[in-house]
Amino acid sequence: MDIDPQTHLLHSRNFTYFSFFSELHYWNHATTIVETLAISTVFLVSVVTNAGAVALVTWERRLLANKTILTLNLFVADLLFVSMVPLIVAVRWTGSWTLGFAACHSVLYVICMSGCATITTLASISVERLQAILRLQTTPTLNPKMVAVTLIFIWAFSALTALPTSLFFTVIEVDFTEQEDVHICTLKWPDPTGEIVWNVSFTALCFLLPGLIIVVSYSKILQIAKKSKRRLQRQDSQPPLGGSEYHVSRQDMKLFRTLLFLVLSFLLMWCPIFIITFLIMARNLSSSHLHVSSTMFFWVTTFTLTNSALNPILYSLCQFRNSGRKFCCGSAVAPLRGDTCSSGQRQTTQQ
Repeated sequence: MDIDPQTHLLHSRNFTYFSFFSELHYWNHATTIVETLAISTVFLVSVVTNAGAVALVTWERRLLANKTILTLNLFVADLLFVSMVPLIVAVRWTGSWTLGFAACHSVLYVICMSGCATITTLASISVERLQAILRLQTTPTLNPKMVAVTLIFIWAFSALTALPTSLFFTVIEVDFTEQEDVHICTLKWPDPTGEIVWNVSFTALCFLLPGLIIVVSYSKILQIAKKSKRRLQRQDSQPPLGGSEYHVSRQDMKLFRTLLFLVLSFLLMWCPIFIITFLIMARNLSSSHLHVSSTMFFWVTTFTLTNSALNPILYSLCQFRNSGRKFCCGSAVAPLRGDTCSSGQRQTTQQ
């Protein structure tokens, strides 16, 4: 493999480069087998569940809805997220980076971009649901222009914010006395200050800001739901008040709870990778011997990848339950009233 003429040694200019997925200090056959089985299982489950969720949404014939298009985009981002697993497995077996510069520029870039697209899509869905409730929207609608603009923004924003991982990841030569021609794919900034600025900016823009948008949107939906419930409770005893009244249907609340679980699982499972990223930065920039191993980074990444399998599972559980009720009632439209199947059975008996 040809080496970049500007390659550096691992410990040049008092700066330590992290090896990321390349394990250089030790290599154990049994450990690598366990790692391969674990991350391959995550990969297969993610592909099957996301493909199944896409098929379920398509079978439900709800494509003419803004939230459904955004949900499909969530599954696409998850599939893109796990698409780098085969490269990660190859690196764990070879130790030294042998996949070339194109793969080095792509692995962490695709992971960061798709992760940012996932949380940004969840934030967009929360805003769309809030707008639908505030507009008293009771039926699924599709605004092609709004959906197109939203999707373009999500992927353009994600691609731009993650761009430094593509520009500054490169293959460098490692100085090991007991080994020859060992290379790693690592992040090499022209200026260490740039790494600090990007880490803070990426965390704020692709983690904290979308999380804040989600919290604000869902808090507003909860407030509307509580007011709607109190209004319904006193509806029999008091005359209706003037002005517009917002209403959160049972279907909206069920979708709200599903999306809330998706958001909580994302925040929980992405926190470790942001933490270890800052630990790597502190290890690289400081003279302290902070221990962050490639194995630790691998398992944190695997844990984060598991979120791509959890998203379609949580979503599909809710949708399968709805589909079962529709099949029980023999109707393609699920009423918003409770005891749906019982009502349908009583009507059949009367006929």
